[in-house]
Amino acid sequence: MSNAISIGQRISVVGTSGSGKTTLARKIAKTCELSHVELDRLHWEPNWTSVSTDVFQERVRRALQGDRWVVDGNYSKVRDTVWSRADTVIWLNYPFRIVFGRSLQRAISRMITQEECCNGNYESFRKTFFDRDSVLWWMITTYSKNRRKYPLLFQQPEYQHLNIIQLQSPYLTQNWLSQLAIAHSSRV
Repeated sequence: MSNAISIGQRISVVGTSGSGKTTLARKIAKTCELSHVELDRLHWEPNWTSVSTDVFQERVRRALQGDRWVVDGNYSKVRDTVWSRADTVIWLNYPFRIVFGRSLQRAISRMITQEECCNGNYESFRKTFFDRDSVLWWMITTYSKNRRKYPLLFQQPEYQHLNIIQLQSPYLTQNWLSQLAIAHSSRV
C-alpha cells in the first residue's frame, strides 16, 4: 500500500461509514475531472428502502460504463463489479475516534438542518440514536471488521491489479489531495 499521487482514471474510495468517502470522492472528481458515482444513491430508495441486489448491481454496472470515474462506498454486493473495473482503491483508514466523531457530528447536523442524505431520505433523532439500522450503530459495528477485512481483500489475486492508497488521517488526506491537485494541474 502506498500514499502515492499516481492514480488512475477509475477510482474506488472505501472506508468505514463517516470516514469521508463521499467528500473525498467529490474532491477527486472535481480535481481530476472525473464523474462521481455515489453508491448510496444507487442503493437507497425513499423511506430508506434498499433496492434488490440485482437492481443495485445493474445500476452500478451502468454507472461505471465509462472509463473516467470515482466511486465511493463499501457495498460488498457490488465490490467485484467496482474493483474489477477500478485501477485504484483509496482506503480511508482513520482512527475510531475520528470516524465516530465525524459520524456523530454529521448525523446531528443533518437532523438539525434537515439536509437530505440521499433520494429523499433524512436523518431523524429516533433513526440516529434508537434504530439498529442507524449509521452510528453501523459505523460502530463495522469499524474493526473493515480494518481487518481490507488488508486481506487487497491481497486477493483478483485485486492484484489495483493501486492501493491508504490514508490514515484527515491531515494526510488533505496533503495527498493538495499534491494530487498540483500533479493534475501540471499534466493539463
